[in-house]
Amino acid sequence: MKNRKIFCYILSLTLFMVSTFNLNVYAEGEKTSGLEITAKSAILMEPTTGKILYEKNSHEKLRPASITKIMTLLLMYEAIENGKINWDDKVQVSEHASSFGGSTAFLETNEIQPVDILAKGIAIASGNDAAVAMAEHIAGSEEEFVNMMNNKAKELGMKDTHFVNACGLDADGHLTSAYDVAIMSKELITKYPEIYELTKIWMYDLKHQRKKGEEISQLVSTNKLLKWYPEYTTGLKTGSTSLAKYCLSGTANKDGLDLIAVVMAAPDHKKRFREVMKLFDYGFANCKKYSDPIKDKVLANVPVNKGVLESVDCVGAKDFTCILSKDEKEVTNEINVAEFIEAPIKKGDKIGEIIYKSGEKEVGRVDLIAANDICKAYFKFYINKILKMFFH
Repeated sequence: MKNRKIFCYILSLTLFMVSTFNLNVYAEGEKTSGLEITAKSAILMEPTTGKILYEKNSHEKLRPASITKIMTLLLMYEAIENGKINWDDKVQVSEHASSFGGSTAFLETNEIQPVDILAKGIAIASGNDAAVAMAEHIAGSEEEFVNMMNNKAKELGMKDTHFVNACGLDADGHLTSAYDVAIMSKELITKYPEIYELTKIWMYDLKHQRKKGEEISQLVSTNKLLKWYPEYTTGLKTGSTSLAKYCLSGTANKDGLDLIAVVMAAPDHKKRFREVMKLFDYGFANCKKYSDPIKDKVLANVPVNKGVLESVDCVGAKDFTCILSKDEKEVTNEINVAEFIEAPIKKGDKIGEIIYKSGEKEVGRVDLIAANDICKAYFKFYINKILKMFFH
């Protein structure tokens, strides 16, 4: 009995020390980042690698407000790429679409606007009416478009997300997280970088053909980063409602380094911009990007046994990119391939790899693949080869 009490005491003391250590580690991590973010949730991500440079409650499910429209824009670009819609399609605005309040592009029922103008209404002014009109044009109804949104979210691995509408107005169950917002922002800007042509616009005059003649609505960007952080800002999307508070997914580029910064449920509209700028400053000050454009570049040549060619070129399967802290050593690489390879060989077969290191630390590797097919050499091939050599 006495031994049991001693064991319980030691176990309790050990658990207390471990929990204290973990708390101290967490506190030290917050301290060394040098960031004080008041928004309920935040994340800083490098989009080409998906590397997370900072996060705070990044998987907490929150109301996203109009940053929902990042998914709306993503599906719009996909529909254009797939030929489902075109930029010059004429879209008649439904009563349902024009009925939405909040931020709008001032569209009226039965007004006709082309897709490219609706896209500006979404990206610049965060128009709820433009977003729903776009959704109906792509999918036939907002409800069906929302199904597309949720399917895309599932495809991208956005496990914290469920959409209820195409524009982001508060609705029960319409939730996402800072992490998921960064994921869909990453997909949009890496797959369709032309989005910046819209998100860099500060002001646009939208023309309406009314019964009483032409009217002009001046659309002004909701993204104050364009004025407050002009040298580096490239986009992306704001959002705010009484329940969601103030949200922002911002994108910026400096010296070739792209960053996505997301804040959700910031306490006021200015704070969200300041905190995204703070995240950008932190990322640009502490990180650097290393790139090696090796896709399809010949990096090695390997002898081939029993093939119709004596050797095969090895090329990079893809370009290599990594993100390093500013104090990490320069990147070196080492090529590893077989001494020889047996035919037959198919184009794209893995033959080796290139390993990247910063000092002694491995930071990534890329497959080296065959640049072409090489058939196996049979008896007839060798006879023909001997005959050619003889007659030459």
